[in-house]
This record gives sequence, C-alpha cells and structure tokens, in this order.
Amino acid sequence: MNEYLEKFIRYLTEEKGLSRNTLESYQRDLSQFIDFAHQRYIMMPDQIRKTHIALFLGEMRQIGRASSTITRMTVSLRSFCQYLVRENVIQQDPSIHMEAPKPEKRLPHVMSVEEVERLLEAPDNRTPQGRRDRAMLELLYATGIRVSELISVNVEDVRLDLKFLQCSSSSGKERIIPITGVTVKRIGEYVQDGRQQLVRNREEELALFVNQLGTRLTRQGFWKIIKKHAREAGIEMDITPHTLRHSFAAHLLENGADLRSVQEMLGHADISTTQIYTRVSKKNMKDVYEANHPRANAT
Repeated sequence: MNEYLEKFIRYLTEEKGLSRNTLESYQRDLSQFIDFAHQRYIMMPDQIRKTHIALFLGEMRQIGRASSTITRMTVSLRSFCQYLVRENVIQQDPSIHMEAPKPEKRLPHVMSVEEVERLLEAPDNRTPQGRRDRAMLELLYATGIRVSELISVNVEDVRLDLKFLQCSSSSGKERIIPITGVTVKRIGEYVQDGRQQLVRNREEELALFVNQLGTRLTRQGFWKIIKKHAREAGIEMDITPHTLRHSFAAHLLENGADLRSVQEMLGHADISTTQIYTRVSKKNMKDVYEANHPRANAT
C-alpha cells in the first residue's frame, strides 16, 4: 500500500498545494496505519474495512495518544480513502461515518490567590503608568471582563460612587458588573493623579485607559504590560490577559458563588461554558486536601 500513499502525497503536494508540515502529518499518520494493516496481512487498499480503521484508532487510544492526534489521524484516513475511491482503486469508502473523538476541553490556567496579589502589587503606584497598570489589573480581576472589553471601557462607564462597571461585549450586549472597594480606590487614584498626565491635551479622549500618546490602549499594549508585571512579580506560569478572567471565575466559585451569577458576570451565553470553572475549583480543592490533610497520603 505504500505506493498508493506515495501517489496520495504527490497529489496533495501538486494538486492541493499543502504545506510541508501538513504533508508530513499525513505521511506519518498513514504510514502508521499501513504498518498496522500489514501486521494483519492487509496488503491492498481494497482489503481495508471499517473495522480495521476502528481497531487502529482504538489501539492509538490505548497507547495514550491525545484525542486531538486521533482526530487528525481520522481526517488523514478519510482523505486517503476518498482519494482511493476517486482514483477507482477501491469501490467503497470504508471511512464513511467514522466519527472523530470530541476534542477534550482543557482546563484553563488559573493563578493562585497569592500569585494574583503579587501581580496586582507589581506596578509602581508612584508613576502615572504604574497607577494605570494597577487600576487595569485590579479591574480585570475584580470583574473578569475580557481584555477587548477592558480597553473599550470609557471614563463614563465606571460609576465609582455606586461601585459598578457598565460593560459592552463585542456583540453589543451590555451588562452591569459590581466592583470592589479596592478597585474603586485604584481607579480613583489613576483618574485623579495619572490619566490626566497621560492624556495631556487630548481632552476629547473618552477611553479610561490610555497609552503614552494619550490615546486608547490597544490589546497588544496591554499584553506587553501584563507580561512585564508577571515577570516582575516572579510568576513562572505563562500569564495571558485571559488568565485573570479565568482566575476571577475559579476563585469566585471556590468561595461559594453560584454558577448563574458567575455566568452573568462573565457574559457567557451558555452556562456549560461557565461550568468548566467548577472542574478547576474541584481540582484545586483536591490539591489543597492532599497537601494539608494529615492522612491524605497515608497507605
């Protein structure tokens, strides 16, 4: 069957113009299947049956291949079989109705409360930029908003007197999110003694958080800011702007918040999206138990 694989790879190269990495993936996946088939005396494409493909994928699961790898292998086998039918090498496609495994939902990376506190304290509150950065990080952790929502916040969207933020998502849906007293204090410090120095003469600027030029901060600008302060705080895990959103949700649930309220604050349309944070919460609970219970590791 290797000769058919060579022709298939040539077809993908010349007709489809696929990248080298993609071609290598096809080659690797299909070579593994052909080796599997040869071990079972299946030497010609017309001998391949649906059960053979199912057995191969099952064996890949047993040896611990990730579901994403098995999904890719399924796609490779489908494409190969479709090619063989098109070239009249086989009459029926044995890969029809083969279901690829659903990709596993990876648990989001969540910071510990101690790591969050170190990150929030990292900016230098004596400078306008430091007051801005501390206010942004506090607001992000206090509300769980997305970075796109953070940089879209205007001065008028924050009601410090009533302790809430009016937030608009990219779809235009608005929600009201409460903010903590500490967040109110940090934003107040920034607005009173920081923002004006950054805005300079741009009195018409509506954005709450601005850059060195006095204009609205960008996603890329905030990305650099959070990376910088994570390094300064000595946090080893890879921090992204979304990490504080994940941490906000997980920490609320760990401390007894109900799922519906967290869903509303995050702006999730489907509660199943929010439920993943309950898995993080349970995982953290298990870690705490095993680390602290005197008989957790007893045998």
